[in-house]
Amino acid sequence: MKRIMLTVAYDGTNYHGWQLQPNVTTIESVLNETLSTLLKEDIRVIGASRTDTGVHALGNIAVFDTQARMPADKFSYALNQRLPEDIRIQASREVAQDFHPRRQESRKTYEYKILNSAFPMPIYRLYSHFTYVPLDVVSMQRAADYLAGEHDFKSFCSVNTTAETTVRTIYDINVEKSRDLITIQVTGSGFLYNMVRIIAGSLMEVGRGNMAPEEMVEILKACDRTKAGPTAPACGLTLVKYEFMEENVLGNTTG
Repeated sequence: MKRIMLTVAYDGTNYHGWQLQPNVTTIESVLNETLSTLLKEDIRVIGASRTDTGVHALGNIAVFDTQARMPADKFSYALNQRLPEDIRIQASREVAQDFHPRRQESRKTYEYKILNSAFPMPIYRLYSHFTYVPLDVVSMQRAADYLAGEHDFKSFCSVNTTAETTVRTIYDINVEKSRDLITIQVTGSGFLYNMVRIIAGSLMEVGRGNMAPEEMVEILKACDRTKAGPTAPACGLTLVKYEFMEENVLGNTTG
């Protein structure tokens, strides 16, 4: 028996998120079905990040156990011949038998994209949130700076969270604009349910002038979801990178 790690990219538009759910198609269900058919074993993957409905990924992580003799690096090729075109394996490698992607110290980077122009652009409709209201990117960055570091992010978390603690660390958060496309990039130790989308929604409120950048301090202290901005739509969010700090693997894990 060996454990294989997959780096998985996907367009989340047509899926009800990552995690298995009854009577709907998810990224996890497609991977399980495809792997089980390929290997003629009952395969159940373990995902690193359980992205929501409509959220995309350039490099989510999944591991599974198999008795197959196929070389680890060949799983990506075999799977990509069978998976739907909106899911693609970017790398496959063998890891230690006890490696669990959600129990490792890691850094995750998400990007939230906003198309800020007079009219929507069709090619961006699935991968960004559109708003015609002008956004002040300088003010958004000032607000974002208050979120960097270790804080209790309960105000930026869905009330439905089951997390044991709402304390998280944001290592880096940047707001940049290129032509009409604004990108909010956030790197952290981990993220609460809807945390990045609530941060994005709050920063957009600052960008519109509805909230002062300095209000982020009071919102953090309040630990009250109603004090932060709205949850931004899922389509603008992409998990871009997943890095493991401790390489408890056979080979490189960052993908």
